[in-house]
Amino acid sequence: GAAGAVRIFTGAPVPDGVDLVVPQERARREGGTVWLDAPRPLRTNIRAAGIDFKAGDLLVRRGTRLHARHVALIAAAGVGAVSVTRQPRVAVLATGNEIVPPGTRAAPEQIFDSVSFGLGAMIEDWGGKPIRISARPDDTAAIAAAVEPSLKVADLTVIIGGASVGAHDLAKQSLERLGLTIAVQRIAVRPGKPTWFGTIGGKPVLGLAGNPAAAMVCAQLFLRPLLQALLARESDATATGAARLDGEVADSGANECYLRALVRTDAEARSWARPFDDQDTSLVSVFAAANALIRRPAGARAAGSGTVVEVMLLDRP
Repeated sequence: GAAGAVRIFTGAPVPDGVDLVVPQERARREGGTVWLDAPRPLRTNIRAAGIDFKAGDLLVRRGTRLHARHVALIAAAGVGAVSVTRQPRVAVLATGNEIVPPGTRAAPEQIFDSVSFGLGAMIEDWGGKPIRISARPDDTAAIAAAVEPSLKVADLTVIIGGASVGAHDLAKQSLERLGLTIAVQRIAVRPGKPTWFGTIGGKPVLGLAGNPAAAMVCAQLFLRPLLQALLARESDATATGAARLDGEVADSGANECYLRALVRTDAEARSWARPFDDQDTSLVSVFAAANALIRRPAGARAAGSGTVVEVMLLDRP
């Protein structure tokens, strides 16, 4: 039929027969005639139905941590409610006669409790809700009394320290009276060999070494996957990658080893991992400066600069 024009507003349905939309500021009306400032292709400024997504499209994958952009997408699909997994509640208890809270005065033989605060921040980053219990001395009754109330509300319990041999293996002894069943006594990993795992009433309990670096390395290896499972998330495909070694590393011996390192990318987009010289497990400053861990398998031989190694990035989402 004859060409014609009709005025509509942004976002309005396009009337039947209309094949072009022109902004008002690019058109001029003279009587019953509309002049365009320049020719436009057909379908300009017309969005077809379903160009964003269509029925049957997967919009948000199961296990995704919802951010504002996901909420907007869900709402755009007209979905009024979705099923979500609540934040796992994680009880965290540090043990040791030498532990005092930050902000108080420490005696010469004491140290500040850095690990439970660090783990609490990790748990929040990873989608959990930490329940930090005030540190307890190396006393089985005191440890059990501190943990027992939290078992009713926590989905996961983390004990820091109190893991050794014989009479000094206090954490497990303390929790046996609460029904602890041990699944893993120790691990062949450095740092963190005293790490253990069990359950109380079907709920997981993770025991970490008292040394800060050992605890935080093993939190990356074991606590983070536990939280992912509780959140029904898929495994972290970005957990590990490859980089060239910038420096030297000794043989790993009988244990799998994780070295704190700094990963950088050079001008040719190659990744390099430089291990810190001092890998002492008491050094919180080294862990804070690191952005990755270099994984060395058990039995790995010494390696020099340029060797491709496996790395785990610490600051991944």
